[in-house]
Amino acid sequence: MLAPVNTPRLLGHGRAFSHISQFHPELTALRRDLHAHPELGFEEVYTAARVQEALRLCGVDEIHTGIGKTGVVGVVRGRSTASGRMLGLRADMDALTMAELNDFPWKSTKSGMMHGCGHDGHTAMLVGAARYLAETRNFDGTAVLVFQPGEEGFAGAKAMIEDGLFQRFPVDAVYGMHNWPGLKPGRIGVVPGAMMAAADRITIEITGKGGHGAHAYLAIDPVVVAAHIITAIQSIVSRNVRPLDGAVISVCAMQAGDLHAMSVLPGKATLVGTVRSFRPQVQDLVERRLHELCSAVALGFGASATVNYERIYPATVNSQRESMFAADVAESLVGPEHVVRDLEPSMGAEDFSFMLQAKPGAYLRIGQGGEGSCMLHNSRYDFNDEILPLGAALHASLAEQSMPLAGA
Repeated sequence: MLAPVNTPRLLGHGRAFSHISQFHPELTALRRDLHAHPELGFEEVYTAARVQEALRLCGVDEIHTGIGKTGVVGVVRGRSTASGRMLGLRADMDALTMAELNDFPWKSTKSGMMHGCGHDGHTAMLVGAARYLAETRNFDGTAVLVFQPGEEGFAGAKAMIEDGLFQRFPVDAVYGMHNWPGLKPGRIGVVPGAMMAAADRITIEITGKGGHGAHAYLAIDPVVVAAHIITAIQSIVSRNVRPLDGAVISVCAMQAGDLHAMSVLPGKATLVGTVRSFRPQVQDLVERRLHELCSAVALGFGASATVNYERIYPATVNSQRESMFAADVAESLVGPEHVVRDLEPSMGAEDFSFMLQAKPGAYLRIGQGGEGSCMLHNSRYDFNDEILPLGAALHASLAEQSMPLAGA
């Protein structure tokens, strides 16, 4: 049983916001149902089914399933399609592998899984836009609603593209958005250019020579080598990367030896971490220096080290024209005083980047923060249902204003 909806109404302007606000309770109920039933990347069977059911009830013109495994695409044609324009709107659907510590009625029913990033809210907002666009059709063109699986490390956007997303639906531009606890409800942020960083994974394998802790002089201790490598690679950003270029190298995990064997020096050690940057040239530089530095440090101790550098997600880079257009659309909804046009880029990463490599577009942040709000990926995080109508109206207004009816 879902709790009754008593969220305060967020103020907004325009017919889309006014219209969508009328079914705010239904969107909230959908969002909370999705929250209670989280699913991981490419396993969004229940979520995709709920989306399909909602799109059918909304009266969209076409529903396509199984794109990128569990992806769903809804198509809504405007009152006219003479312009030939086609716009893509994207929402991610997957949850995270983390235990939820909330105690409200719609908390996760699955152990070790939760919607800790608000993708349940993103899905509900795009469903809200679908309903409005299907009911009003105040645009000249075709709206393509992309419900994407596997954003959390599975590159679901890339999977949908490789499965023919943009061949089947050749959109002129594509837009996505993400809730942001760092902005107050009613505020929307965007920036032209780099919006989020590239995410790379590094694995450093160190090979030494095992031995007895009491006779370390007979061994080549990979733990000591790992310690020096961890310290040394912190110089890459400070001494090799141009100060105006952002980059972060973080070693986040280390595995070596046996915790129950206090006197046994292991023969191997493994370091795992991440590199974040905004420019491909910086990625190339960091990768090269990691190989050089790790190998040289290990060699100095008589050990060896190999680096496996994996480029997981590219940087999320907004196109200039679409960013400015999205900011203008946001202003029509919340006023210029509530739109941040130069939002600080984040070192977080997003697989919407793959879509922006294929098509012009923009990735926006919609504020959902407030007193006591949790940051994303927190075990007590929950999406703020207050912003559902505004997010849906922003999606819908991007479609309406980019594909206006003649004389509108």
